[in-house]
Amino acid sequence: MDRTRREFLAAGLGAAGAGLASAATGARGASGGGAGTNLVYVFSDQWRWCDHGYEGNREVATPRIDGLARESVNFRNAVSCMPVCSPHRASLMTGQYPLTHGLFINDLSLSERAVSFARAFGKAGYETGYIGKWHLDGRGRTLFTPPERRQGFGFWRAMECTHAYNKSEYFGDDPSRKKLWPGYDACAQTDEAVGYLKARAEDKRPFALFLSWGPPHDPYRTGPPEILARYDARALTLRPNVPAALRAEAQKTYAGYYTHIEVLDQCVGRLLDAVRDTGLGANTVFVYTSDHGDMLHSQGFLKKQKPWDESIRVPFLVRCPDATGAKPRPIEAPINTPDIMPTVLSLCGVPVPSTAEGEDFSRLILGQKEPSDAGALIMCPSPFGEWTRANGGREYRGVRTTRYTYVRDLDGPWLLYDNAEDPFQLRNLVADPACAAIRSDLEERLRARLAQTGDEFLPGPELIRRCGYRVDANETVPSTPPYFNQVTVPCRKS
Repeated sequence: MDRTRREFLAAGLGAAGAGLASAATGARGASGGGAGTNLVYVFSDQWRWCDHGYEGNREVATPRIDGLARESVNFRNAVSCMPVCSPHRASLMTGQYPLTHGLFINDLSLSERAVSFARAFGKAGYETGYIGKWHLDGRGRTLFTPPERRQGFGFWRAMECTHAYNKSEYFGDDPSRKKLWPGYDACAQTDEAVGYLKARAEDKRPFALFLSWGPPHDPYRTGPPEILARYDARALTLRPNVPAALRAEAQKTYAGYYTHIEVLDQCVGRLLDAVRDTGLGANTVFVYTSDHGDMLHSQGFLKKQKPWDESIRVPFLVRCPDATGAKPRPIEAPINTPDIMPTVLSLCGVPVPSTAEGEDFSRLILGQKEPSDAGALIMCPSPFGEWTRANGGREYRGVRTTRYTYVRDLDGPWLLYDNAEDPFQLRNLVADPACAAIRSDLEERLRARLAQTGDEFLPGPELIRRCGYRVDANETVPSTPPYFNQVTVPCRKS
């Protein structure tokens, strides 16, 4: 990223921390415990922020995560910039926006143009490990990912993509040996992670472990039957923005979703116990989050890609070692997907690569900087999959601030919500004359974000043509080529 763009980010958009400057110079950012601070990064697939006890949902059992929240900095308005699996993961691993890394639809292969999360840790002398769902290789969802396409991760127990949670396969380093996680895969993957932590405690070298679970992503009712049986679907409270006609179906969906969540909460507890029991807690940053949310019938939709909170907002808890002085507390200012890499690297005392575009929030976490609220960029560059144009999908760009959501599609302003007054986003104020000044301010913030990221807001088909991607007529995701085996290219204005 050039100097002018970095100065724009820091001055014009109120970057929270000094990570952009350190990325340009190679200097160390703020450190959570000095060079060599460990990382445990845990993220699920399609778990929205609101379905946790600490966020007020009393019908789903998340006692261990609720306990973690009391010990953590809680970004209450964390946003998934592009709320889809592969695009989020690419932004997580590179610290870049989707049109920079080029992965704005699923099942493409992430290039090595950017210095990845794992390679940044590796250059600092860390052991790195990845367990679970990968979804960045793009050569086929059940094929082996060789070491040169793992973005620098060493220890490897992963599969490109599967949601067969009770018959879930994975690979280690042998391409001829496809293995099966015993039982419900998230539990077995957690066992593997606990074993990794015990080994690292003996080894003493710093490490960064990423654990990526497939649930609570659909299929919803495939969690352990004994837990599913504890949820009376008819008694579950739906969000008020679920249409009445979908009530029975939505309650059944909620019960299955909550079953997955309850198991994952137990898994988080086992990881926290392992960090404590191995003595690693005094020098380990623990992050809990999700790649994106799930509409779960809110606004009449399922799954992701959409600009509403149920799709874009995710949990984001950061527990720092006591020695850092980071105080557990809620932070209302949004943090976005590209911000995660520079923030976490700085907390661990690792230099931020110059290829990263996100803002460094480490000083905010450590209480050394006040929050800003420029707004987090959200987008759908090219709708696909379950949200094609035939299903109401559309290209959009928007900003999510602490209070407002503002979204524009190719035809102009589309959505405006006051989330303080209307938390379930039932009243679209975009055409309300009384909100003209608010809309104008948010439009300027959006324009600034688009200029910052070099985003011309082109139609999806033009982006796909520019990048040379091969897709079917509906831009859906088949399980065979030609969609797979395409390396991503930049799609933004340089």
